[in-house]
Amino acid sequence: MTPISQSPVPPAGPWWLGPAPAATQGLSRQQPEETLARTGPNTFDASKKRPLVSQFLSRFRNPLVLILLAASAISAATGDVANFAIIISMVLLSVALDFVQEHRASRAAEKLRESVALRASVLRDGVAQDIPVSAIVVGDLVLLAAGDRVPADGRVLEARDFFVNQGLLTGESYPVEKKPGLLDAGAIELQQALNAVFMGSTVVSGSARVQIMATGSATALGEVAHSIEAAPPPTDFELGMHRFGMMIMRITLLLVLFVLLVNLVQHRPLLDSFLFAVALAVGLTPELLPMVVSVTLSRGAMRMAKRRVIVKRLPSIENLGAMDVLCTDKTGTLTEARIHLAQCLDADGRDTTRVLMLAHLNSVFESGLKSPLDEAILARHTDVGGWRKIDEVPFDFERRRVSVLVDRGDARWLVVKGAPDDVLGLCNRHEQDEGRSQGPLDAPALERLRERCHGLERDGLRVLGVAWREVPADHAHAVVDDESELVFAGFVAFIDPPKAGADAALKALAASGVAVKIVSGDSELVTQHLCALLGLPVGGVLTGQEIARMDEASLRARVGETTLFCRVNPAQKNRIVLALKARGHVVGYLGDGINDAPPLRSADVALTVDTAVDVAREVADMVMLDHDLAVLHEGVLEGRRTFGNVMKYIMMGTSSNFGNMLSMAGASLFLPFLPFLPMLPTQILLNNILYDLSEAAIPLDRVDSSDLRRPRSLDMGFIQRFMWLFGSISSLFDFLTFWVLLNVLHAPEGLFRTGWFIESLVTQVLVIFVIRTRGRPWSSRPSAVLVGSSLAVVAVALLLPLTPLGSLFHFEAPPAIFFVWLGGMVVAYLALVEGAKRIFYARLASRSKS
Repeated sequence: MTPISQSPVPPAGPWWLGPAPAATQGLSRQQPEETLARTGPNTFDASKKRPLVSQFLSRFRNPLVLILLAASAISAATGDVANFAIIISMVLLSVALDFVQEHRASRAAEKLRESVALRASVLRDGVAQDIPVSAIVVGDLVLLAAGDRVPADGRVLEARDFFVNQGLLTGESYPVEKKPGLLDAGAIELQQALNAVFMGSTVVSGSARVQIMATGSATALGEVAHSIEAAPPPTDFELGMHRFGMMIMRITLLLVLFVLLVNLVQHRPLLDSFLFAVALAVGLTPELLPMVVSVTLSRGAMRMAKRRVIVKRLPSIENLGAMDVLCTDKTGTLTEARIHLAQCLDADGRDTTRVLMLAHLNSVFESGLKSPLDEAILARHTDVGGWRKIDEVPFDFERRRVSVLVDRGDARWLVVKGAPDDVLGLCNRHEQDEGRSQGPLDAPALERLRERCHGLERDGLRVLGVAWREVPADHAHAVVDDESELVFAGFVAFIDPPKAGADAALKALAASGVAVKIVSGDSELVTQHLCALLGLPVGGVLTGQEIARMDEASLRARVGETTLFCRVNPAQKNRIVLALKARGHVVGYLGDGINDAPPLRSADVALTVDTAVDVAREVADMVMLDHDLAVLHEGVLEGRRTFGNVMKYIMMGTSSNFGNMLSMAGASLFLPFLPFLPMLPTQILLNNILYDLSEAAIPLDRVDSSDLRRPRSLDMGFIQRFMWLFGSISSLFDFLTFWVLLNVLHAPEGLFRTGWFIESLVTQVLVIFVIRTRGRPWSSRPSAVLVGSSLAVVAVALLLPLTPLGSLFHFEAPPAIFFVWLGGMVVAYLALVEGAKRIFYARLASRSKS
């Protein structure tokens, strides 16, 4: 480690080598505004958001949209102005609908994210205030404490037992102490900058006042952000949507090339055939799917916000609905988190104030993040007057203890508090007769003390061990090696009662197909006692020591049937999450401490609470404003509602749309005697845009309670089987329509196209009321908005050919007999789809059981 020098050095090289900044009361009120306008926000991407016009125009980069625009230009060049105007109007309407809905959804989601954005405490005009991290500028004085995330690079002006974890930048495994002062000229590496802190580091213990020297992309982290700040991996839902898009693209390409080839072989006009093929591609492509997903997720996020769950990353809503395993600690989730100190027992089993005094010394002088156990100790007022702190060995999750070096003038002690087994293992003596004498900690005494500890844990009490040793008066610094040959003083035991309603929430999650696993640093005996009180069945228990002896394959074999993981450290928590994911589970992790950051990053759904430390809130996908499993269960159901509505649109797009496109391909192949295209390109585009308008209300639809009972994920095999079955049924009725139009009504060119347009649009719109539910359509009430939009589009389809506007699309008014036949055909079609749906889901259920 580089020593801190007492003599100034020339301000050459890195900024931490220069003289210390002069102490100030912070920036004035005007200075940050001027600096922020000049340097931009404290983020890696300080570029301004694109204007709305630019965002709207970016929608036209879609290849299908570009092809349609090119086709419209060709139409205008060849004198077909009407065709040009219609295509342009259809494209603008489709793009505008997509843009407006997605923009509103993204704005709503951004406001929710801002409500839980990280904040930092700064001094401005001598007054401490909390501001968003993005508003920090060079020159700000930032106040840091244990659990904080360092918001920017800065020079340490004042520090008190200030340790940070900067492994993200330097790879160092252990916390590094930072102090004010000047460094030797050779301290040019980040690891040597002991008087500076860097963005992305985490404060492990202590407190400090830091003057900001660099923000945003000018920080050490900003320079390498592209390599270490990787984008979050795609969720299972996002991967499924990508696979779905690729499947649709392949089918679209195949059908379009086939239809174009057939029309060219039949010597139909080249431009019309090209436009027909492009319109087919547009009709088959679910271009509103991104909008439907965005709006559905945004509405889900807004509904979850009303239940006091803030969604930071929208796709995580889908994963929350698909989650089948939830890993959580017990404190605050299953217990009230109102911890009370119950007993202070010495080595002889007597409740004594001496053990309380030693525990109080440790807790009051500890500079790390105060745990609820520390708060409970400090709530019992004890006289420790005359003692002052000399040094500290901060808590870490490997040692599972904290030591403070204290002095009273006539005595200097190292006082240690931590996990009972770890503390006992460092002792060779124990106090007797209320501390007036000491005895050897031999095997019988050690066994007796461990049994006393286990007895407290079996009663549901959380236990810490307390020990001490006297050190020479000139012992100025505490190090880990000092934690040896200690004198064991006794145990402090705490009670944390079960949370009211936790048992009901656990049962609700289990009934919804979510297995709850407790991942805790606490004793297995305490945790088992709590599970018994809450009625949570315990399938198996693994301790941190057992996990440490397992390889990854062995751990994967055990995690599925194990309910309790106790005495585990952060690395082991992360291994548990990864092992569950390797078994195919969708894993949620609920945590709020520094030690929860690794498993939060690895989980499919990262959940935390608004009182969590900065690092936990930073990596979380969702922030719960209430530490309550019942609220989380509501979030699970909301995720499943969101998934259900997205699936409705996908099933519609892969049945009705696919059926219509299959019919058009079939018409081109099996009706070669037609001297005309079965439907004009502009009619296909109109059909498509009207259909999209009717389906835009799907995000507002209700979801059946039966769809909320179990986790669901995007199953491509299910979608393909659904597409081929119901697409084929749709095509069957289209061919029936062809036969009626040609052989019964003897329809000419205009009437044939009009009849097919009406039939295809009416059937594919109305079938949503059958497909949207797995049960009987009349037993599942759709939303009023979906009913209204669907019936409005059906009305347009029926009335448009009868109006002067219909002539723009080359429609002809059908005879009355056509509408009579259409009514009967629609009823028959919906009845056949309903029957096929019941058989389809019945076979699916039997396949799942087998």
